[in-house]
Amino acid sequence: MSEPMVSIDEVSKIFLKTAQHTLETSTKQEVTYSSTIQKIPKVSMKPDLTCFVQFNGDYNGLVVINFSASAAFEIYKSYMKAMGMPKEEIATTVASPEVSDTIGEITNQVMGQLTKDIEEKFNLNAIFGQPKALTLNSSITLVIDSDYRENRRLSFKIGNYSFRIEIAMEHSEFVLI
Repeated sequence: MSEPMVSIDEVSKIFLKTAQHTLETSTKQEVTYSSTIQKIPKVSMKPDLTCFVQFNGDYNGLVVINFSASAAFEIYKSYMKAMGMPKEEIATTVASPEVSDTIGEITNQVMGQLTKDIEEKFNLNAIFGQPKALTLNSSITLVIDSDYRENRRLSFKIGNYSFRIEIAMEHSEFVLI
């Protein structure tokens, strides 16, 4: 038997590569991530645009993706251009519902690939709900009615814009046999 691995750290490592690949594919932009995974005390939804989704099954948790207005708009514009949307049909402000809808769709794609990648690596299954994207003026700390004691923050950049993924999970360990 091998050494146990803290599940949130293993999921976070997969998340870094999965989010990078999915975003690069869908936006045709370079996406980089920090080689440091931060252990944080709580998960928060932060301005300007945030998207959250809960997952459960063999492993359970919550993902929150926090964007500045600039980062969200850059991802939206790049995604629409990569899809072949004419420039004149692209929204002109981050407050447009199309921007939050697109961020929700991209989050859905990232989560779909993440659960597939985890299933391939660990033979564990989870499902996730419909991601919800919101515009916020101030931070909201989430108190989850579950035992999600483990929290991590992953930092990314697209162009000159930063965004962060925060993950909360129940404490568990993966032990490969």
